[in-house]
Amino acid sequence: MTLAPAPTASAPGSGTRTRARLAPAWAFLACAVAVAAAATLSLALGARIVPIEAVWNAFLQPDGSTDQAAVLSRVPTTLTGLLVGAALGMGGALMQGMARNPLADPGLLGVNAGASLFVVLGMTLLGWQAPLAIVWCALAGAAVAVVIGYGAAAASPGGATPVTLALAGAAVTAIATAVITGILIVDESTLESYRFWQVGSLTAASFSSLAQLGGFLALGAVLAVACAGRLNALALGDDVARGLGVRVGAARITAVVAVVLLCGAATALAGPIGFVGLAVPHAVRFLVGADYRWIVPLSAAGGAAFLLVCDVIGRLLARPGVLEVGIVTGLVGAPIFIVLLRRRKAVGL
Repeated sequence: MTLAPAPTASAPGSGTRTRARLAPAWAFLACAVAVAAAATLSLALGARIVPIEAVWNAFLQPDGSTDQAAVLSRVPTTLTGLLVGAALGMGGALMQGMARNPLADPGLLGVNAGASLFVVLGMTLLGWQAPLAIVWCALAGAAVAVVIGYGAAAASPGGATPVTLALAGAAVTAIATAVITGILIVDESTLESYRFWQVGSLTAASFSSLAQLGGFLALGAVLAVACAGRLNALALGDDVARGLGVRVGAARITAVVAVVLLCGAATALAGPIGFVGLAVPHAVRFLVGADYRWIVPLSAAGGAAFLLVCDVIGRLLARPGVLEVGIVTGLVGAPIFIVLLRRRKAVGL
């Protein structure tokens, strides 16, 4: 099968401004450094600030000190932040490529709304409050919402096109939000528990949750990388993609499954977190151009670093407490995204 080359910048004289792109190898190096730095800061900073040297000694020369205990207690949060940020970054890149919409994010298919609805139903009908129970409710809800949304789009006269997917996702989100609101109005005890989860936080991170959902994240990442090349063809339009030998329906289904696995598991682990899947792919596209073979993996690294940095900012702003990362991503991500748009640095699909 022949895949389309990545969309290229406009030719000179076409009226569209062009700019030099960063070589993918340099972009990968920069992202690797950013991820390493963010992970180190995440282990070092919090209610107790640990020197960088003590962070490394906690793993290389354990001595049972208070600094070591502080570092080790932050390992689950750091690993969860890395995986959730990477999943949201990749999911956002897939959604933008699949929908041919630079404003698309993982919530377009109703992932967050479906996860939230099932969490509320689990709390209300079954009385589930344990973190692991909430995790599985959220994952199931995300999957059901996407299946319903994609099924509705596929059943429309034009099939599952970017427009019908967006409309179906909006309908699923509206219905789920209405049901959630109705339940919370009449059940104050559920509201009390739900309001902490829905803001998005890494404070409940644990190795047991990672162990249960790690397989979903790994499979989603493999599918995302596998279908990245086909997104280049989809960006040229369905008819052109078919002419290039791409099975458009199969490519979209693969991307949807990857989004469900990645963003469903991420939402289950940390709650609904915004702006990571929207802003990070834009920044990556600005750096390396419109080739999704680079955008998808680089969005994973960029999302991981961005989410961890936001989590660290939340810890420092609310010391000795924690400001939830879902709040910080909005406070930090929204201005950055607006600047990208105003300075015309967001590259079109």
